[in-house]
Amino acid sequence: MPNRNYPSDLTDSQWEHIKEMLPKAKQQRRPRELEMRQVVNAILYVVVGGIQWRMLPKDFPKWQSTYYYFRLWRKDHEWLRLHDRLRAEVRRTAGRHKHPTAGCLDSQSVKTTQISGVRGFDAAKNIKGRKRHLLVDTLGLLLTIVVTAASVQERDGARLVFARLNGSCKKLRRLWVDGGYRGPSLATWVTARFRFVLQVVLRREEQCGFVVLPRRWVVERTFAWLNLHRRLSKDYEVLTDNSEAMIYIAMTRLMLRRLKPL
Repeated sequence: MPNRNYPSDLTDSQWEHIKEMLPKAKQQRRPRELEMRQVVNAILYVVVGGIQWRMLPKDFPKWQSTYYYFRLWRKDHEWLRLHDRLRAEVRRTAGRHKHPTAGCLDSQSVKTTQISGVRGFDAAKNIKGRKRHLLVDTLGLLLTIVVTAASVQERDGARLVFARLNGSCKKLRRLWVDGGYRGPSLATWVTARFRFVLQVVLRREEQCGFVVLPRRWVVERTFAWLNLHRRLSKDYEVLTDNSEAMIYIAMTRLMLRRLKPL
């Protein structure tokens, strides 16, 4: 098989790195007939190219089969497991412990299309759609994400994010946030339940135009990374679970390219 047919395809070294991390076929079912490398390449083609599932090129497996594996691995949390394993590797490569001690939390409002599903209106950004609540480490790598209606406030979204923290976040001690997370209610709630503190980073009143704010720029860069994937330019998914899976896949591709550039 050629090394790459499309720019989004995995290289040989990238495929060799993750093929053992992918879920095995279940014994009670018939053996797989599809080549899993082509299935993964097809899913990456959708995420990077932003096309509809039904518009997959003919040299990929049928779109029904591709979507079946995307949905199955989303329901079984396999995308999350693969993502977390690669994040630990990237952190070790950078000389960091696999469990971060600090991070940054922020949200991004994006438009939706005419498809059905959860949506709302963000009056501050004047956007009708959904909101992505991201928690990242100091390298900008994703720790967890929650997708909600755009009408959900940052403080309420933070509670949803913190409710999903797993063992990889057990060493967190400090999170940098913007002014949208201010308020005694959230700070008191966090203090009572977790071991980390929220530190608000505000823009100075005398600052004009674009200014890079300390610590907060890290999560903004992560949002920029996501925007490199056309499927994430808007929220095209009916289910918010699919939206979150798409983001985990995009970050998985980014980390895999760091570990295996060629």
